[in-house]
Amino acid sequence: MSENNQVRLRQSGHTESEEPIQENLDDKKKEAIFKRRENKPDVASKAILAVLTLLSFVTRFYQIDYPTQVVFDEVHFGKFASYYLKRTYFFDVHPPLAKMMFAGMGYLLGYDGHFEFDNIGDDYIKNDVPYVGLRALPATLGALFVSLTYMIMIESGYPIITAIFAAALVLFDNALICQTQLILLDSMLVFFMLCTFYSYIRFSKLHLREFSNEWWVWLITTGVSLGLTIGVKMVGLFTVMTIGVAVLIDLWNLLDINRGLTMTQFRKHFAARAIGLIVVPISVYLFTFYLHFLILNTSGPGDAFMSPAFQESLLGNEMNLQSFEIRFNDTITLKHKDTSVFLHSHFERYPLRYEDGRISSQGQQVTGYPYNDINNYWRIKPAKNFFDTSRPENDTIKHRDYILLEHIVTNSHLLTHDVASPLMPTNQEFTTMPVDDDSRYNETIFQVLIHDGETDTVWKTKSNYIRLIHYDTKVALWTYNSELPEWGFKQQEVNGNKNNVEKSNFWIANEVIGKNFTEPVEPKEPRKIPFLLKYFELQRLMISHNSGLTKPHPYSSGPINWPFLIRGISFWTNNDDKQQIYLLGNPFNWWLAVASMAVLVGVLLADVISRRRGLEPINKPVRNRLYNSACFFFLAWAFHYIPFYLMGRSLFLHHYLPALVCSYLVASTVFNFMFINSVNYPVSISGIGSNMSINRPKIHLVLKAGVDHLSVTIATIIIFISFGVYLYFSPLTYGTPGLDPADINGRRWLDTWDLHYQPKKGEI
Repeated sequence: MSENNQVRLRQSGHTESEEPIQENLDDKKKEAIFKRRENKPDVASKAILAVLTLLSFVTRFYQIDYPTQVVFDEVHFGKFASYYLKRTYFFDVHPPLAKMMFAGMGYLLGYDGHFEFDNIGDDYIKNDVPYVGLRALPATLGALFVSLTYMIMIESGYPIITAIFAAALVLFDNALICQTQLILLDSMLVFFMLCTFYSYIRFSKLHLREFSNEWWVWLITTGVSLGLTIGVKMVGLFTVMTIGVAVLIDLWNLLDINRGLTMTQFRKHFAARAIGLIVVPISVYLFTFYLHFLILNTSGPGDAFMSPAFQESLLGNEMNLQSFEIRFNDTITLKHKDTSVFLHSHFERYPLRYEDGRISSQGQQVTGYPYNDINNYWRIKPAKNFFDTSRPENDTIKHRDYILLEHIVTNSHLLTHDVASPLMPTNQEFTTMPVDDDSRYNETIFQVLIHDGETDTVWKTKSNYIRLIHYDTKVALWTYNSELPEWGFKQQEVNGNKNNVEKSNFWIANEVIGKNFTEPVEPKEPRKIPFLLKYFELQRLMISHNSGLTKPHPYSSGPINWPFLIRGISFWTNNDDKQQIYLLGNPFNWWLAVASMAVLVGVLLADVISRRRGLEPINKPVRNRLYNSACFFFLAWAFHYIPFYLMGRSLFLHHYLPALVCSYLVASTVFNFMFINSVNYPVSISGIGSNMSINRPKIHLVLKAGVDHLSVTIATIIIFISFGVYLYFSPLTYGTPGLDPADINGRRWLDTWDLHYQPKKGEI
């Protein structure tokens, strides 16, 4: 390839990616080709990067000290940072990395975590909180969005003007500025996402240097960035999906026999990617939780979410301080885990007939009762023929022991039998039998199964979930939120659940009657639980609670609204001076990005259809760039956006920000296609008669200067419009004073933007 052609390729945003390469070339030839393709940033590019980085810090740090009050979700994430600094256990639906980063910043600033971030509007200065330093962390990472966007476009082989175009869209986006100026998580999420994309692009460019040190560095860096992305929020899995699809396509191409790879070589490629992009991210993700558990070792507000065993592993927890071993012949109370009622009985009996006409056993009622009462007392006795006589009569009760439960007040044993329960004919009735009646002894035997217990695990009050499984019929003692009729005093029904492995069968021994928690006890060491058990328990809770966040919110919005900026979020208001911070993107940028993605889809569809008819509307190098680069960014946008349609939880505009940055990358590739590639690579149409001859080099030389000038002019116009719209909406972004009701109303471009302090109808 001539030097002129190489120059032309670089100027138009291409390297020699279409030069035919065989993977089985010797190393010297590969290295020669790699050096011809290598497009290192020159001094001008580095200078532009420095200017863009400086501007991004200016826009992100401007007014960062205002307001001096807690804003929006700072109430959550600032509070969590304080908990870390006090080593107090808390529960959150998001992974721990970003919150630990805030805590680390607080530690460096000398902050001790004394402030609780209880309410929006609480004053930072009065409470001596280094809030500017805490906000500086996300602001710094937010400023680096711009740098990373520019570098991603440069490393993807695009010209400087295209990279500036992409970076400017990120630089002047009001939503990205607003979100990254506060103590919130999205700054870390998007930063690590962009680090992942940049690292993977650098790795992909080294396919002619496979298994070199540099190749391994960028592969592992990609994996580490993936792990950090997931460590901020679970939606980091969308980044994993993006890279995963790209890797699968890469492996599919390597499998092509024309690439000249042997299966042994292919397996080496597969193993390397598995290590770098599966093992490494998982290890990084798990390590963040290891640090989480290591730091949060003291009882706190998150205890109630966790299992008794988990709570017992925390310093100062009630489960550790007030749990007692349970022994045979102890009298206890049993509380149902899910509904918090006590196992209860009394002298009253089931009626002869129920409302549906069924006949009952007329046995003594066994119910669930929510209050402390003497009728909740049960003595635990060893079951005959199942008790090892070598054990002391007051031995501790262990996992899988067989017991009888004697109701103290009525002097009867708990029993269940093959009789339908009052409210659920599919389940068994629970009743009792007199202690001196052994005729149905086997029906009074139950086995104690401690959750996650082993043979020598001792049953303790407050610190073990247990299931009581009936020996004769194998049903589990169970209750649920359903009241008995008047004859049952509106107490909760208790019955036998045939599905005895359900977690709703869990009960807790609440106390041993006669033991006083204030009596001297030996100091207890926190319980030791394997890391993976703690991790999986927390992971399950995070997923279940995250999906349960369905409570309506005044500023929630659906995914269909986000790309079009239909609705924002009110972050903060100051009624005295009529100021507000309203999360709203740069409308020009957002709508331009949507239009660009529509153009990309249209161009690709037209190209596919045309090629089916034997036409070549797009030059091959340009087409390859669209399919390889633009489609990668489009795929990233789709993976970070479309899955939200499948979520049932409450959603907000800020959930779209990772997809927004991806859409800006798409917009820049479309700009490159429309205003640079389309002229620098003249259209070639196959199937037309040979009488149509074009002197391509001459046309190229005539138009190239004009096109470069035109592309720069168009990019400059778009950037200045973006800058102007950013300035226009900046008072809502920074919360600065000076807007009267008429000014606010002028910024309400859509009726759905529910800004505060707008003039009432007819005032203007």
